[in-house]
Amino acid sequence: MTSAPAELELELLPQGHPAQSHRLIDPSSGLRRLNASASLHYLLVDLPLQQPLPQDCWIDYQLSLRFIDSGPAADWQPLTELAEGICYPGRQLPGFYLPSQVGAVLHGSCRKPHHPGADGLVEADRLLERCIGAPESDAERSDAESSDARGLPEWPSLLMLSGDQIYADDVAGPMLRALHQLAERLELPAESLQGLGLSTIDSCQGLYQHHDSYYRRERILPQTERGQALLEQLFRGARKPVFTSDSAHNHLITLAECLLIYLLVWSPEPWRLVRPRMPAELSDAEQQRYRAEQLAIEQFVAGLGAVRRLLAHLPVAMQFDDHDITDDWNLNREWEEAAYGHPLSRRMIGNGLLAYLLNQGWGNRPEAFEQGLLEALQRVLDQPGGKSHDELIDELLRFEGWDYDWQTQPPLIVLDTRTRRWRSESRPHKPSGLIDWEALTDLQRRLRGHDAVLLVSPAPVFGVKLIEVIQRIFTFFGQPLLVDAENWMGHPGTAHGILNVFRHPKTPRHFVVLSGDVHYSFVYDIHLRGRREGPHIWQICSSGLRNNFPDKLLALFDHLNRWLYSPRSPLNWFTRRRRMTITPRKPKGTPSGRRLLNANGIGLVELDPQGRPWRIRQLVADGEMVAFVRKEEEAHWD
Repeated sequence: MTSAPAELELELLPQGHPAQSHRLIDPSSGLRRLNASASLHYLLVDLPLQQPLPQDCWIDYQLSLRFIDSGPAADWQPLTELAEGICYPGRQLPGFYLPSQVGAVLHGSCRKPHHPGADGLVEADRLLERCIGAPESDAERSDAESSDARGLPEWPSLLMLSGDQIYADDVAGPMLRALHQLAERLELPAESLQGLGLSTIDSCQGLYQHHDSYYRRERILPQTERGQALLEQLFRGARKPVFTSDSAHNHLITLAECLLIYLLVWSPEPWRLVRPRMPAELSDAEQQRYRAEQLAIEQFVAGLGAVRRLLAHLPVAMQFDDHDITDDWNLNREWEEAAYGHPLSRRMIGNGLLAYLLNQGWGNRPEAFEQGLLEALQRVLDQPGGKSHDELIDELLRFEGWDYDWQTQPPLIVLDTRTRRWRSESRPHKPSGLIDWEALTDLQRRLRGHDAVLLVSPAPVFGVKLIEVIQRIFTFFGQPLLVDAENWMGHPGTAHGILNVFRHPKTPRHFVVLSGDVHYSFVYDIHLRGRREGPHIWQICSSGLRNNFPDKLLALFDHLNRWLYSPRSPLNWFTRRRRMTITPRKPKGTPSGRRLLNANGIGLVELDPQGRPWRIRQLVADGEMVAFVRKEEEAHWD
């Protein structure tokens, strides 16, 4: 993103190989431009290389910009001058490593800016700084790899962010204040809110200035009889405002808010343009909350330079989950009928998808988004809130190209578990399956021909059994929203379908399943049994980057799960249902009986040449690496 329309020049400098230089000026050369305002421009680069880059060597690069408004004689401005601190110590340029075989992967999810504590992406940046200064000789590298959990990995092949990169439904007051100031500073066009059931608010300016715009947005929902019926459907006993999130007092609504929050969570530069002073109309309790959130936001912003540096040195893949749009997004058919049946909630969901497309989705899979769709997006950016806005939202709600594959070795296969759901036809309140039969069939096709895969599912395919049982109990009594009853095994069709995919004779022999979502981290080794020897599956969950579970409650669940479903437990014997052996891994250094790690951080998985994890760790605050160790004596049938 730039403050003015620009052309790009990219120099690729592989060590020991010829340099490549590419001038990017228009779509034919690999550059597309979208303009959100005169001061906010998106530069989308999709550059097919006629000469492939060499593998297994370090590649420096320099990206330079020339602003079009300055004329053809203007100087090129290198990224290293525009983005202070973008290089690691001892380096003059940013760079990356292009491996022939994936050796290490960083992965995580759930990064809430105002959550207290460390930021997993900042810890990942510190790891790269240590790696870039590590000894390079074979002997020294061998010594490092044979050490304990503190041993450095090889340079990570990619960073996988598997959901909740933003929290659209849980926004701090200072963050919302910064969004409104930034929208004014960048002169984003006003979005019309007419026809959405907001009788006293007809534009985004009216919303921003409304006395309920901060910490009281649930009151802005229509109070007509139709609106009250909508609330009853959405909340269904959960007593949650705005959709089904219980933290939605500042829920993002407008397209400008959804677009700009991505700027504020990835880069320090936009924060230099704003001073999020406290709104005057807050109550005493709201003022106290604002001050507390301000301290957490300041800590978050202080780490954004490191986050930007991290993202400049690794290929980054992303996928949405519910909080990128709203909590419990597409939980069940009842939720969908209520949310998409009201123009305000439909617009809010659509704005979240539009922002995701521009900031994440296109970069994952550029070929999925046709030129016509990008042209429609530009019309919406020019005049948000018009007929073309709602038409594009309708198109995106039907879109089925959010999943994607990267042809790494082993391949990275990323699932969309939010928009292609298996909805219950019999009972609308029952949770939907995370992907439908057509998507499962498509997944089977994508898996063929591979010996090993990195499979990304935002929600764990194999979760904590006790928590899944609790979710089923609440679902039985018609209250799935109270416990976020979303898991792969909660829907019979999806459960049987994914297990059949794993058991299919032409599927890979090794599955590394990377997940997040749940706000705690764990690792299971899973071996499926049947008429033929099943594949080996590693369920690796890393969550959250900057969020965690209530510690006392998680400790209770952790101990109860281990006691109730131990290998010798009669309850475990009578509830076996999937013909598999599950071996948990203990986070090294945690208290006795704990198998769930509750700490802000990021996952680190190291793979052998066959695509099997040989070391699984979680990088937490202060550079500590927590290894997950197999507990063979706790292996049990399920």
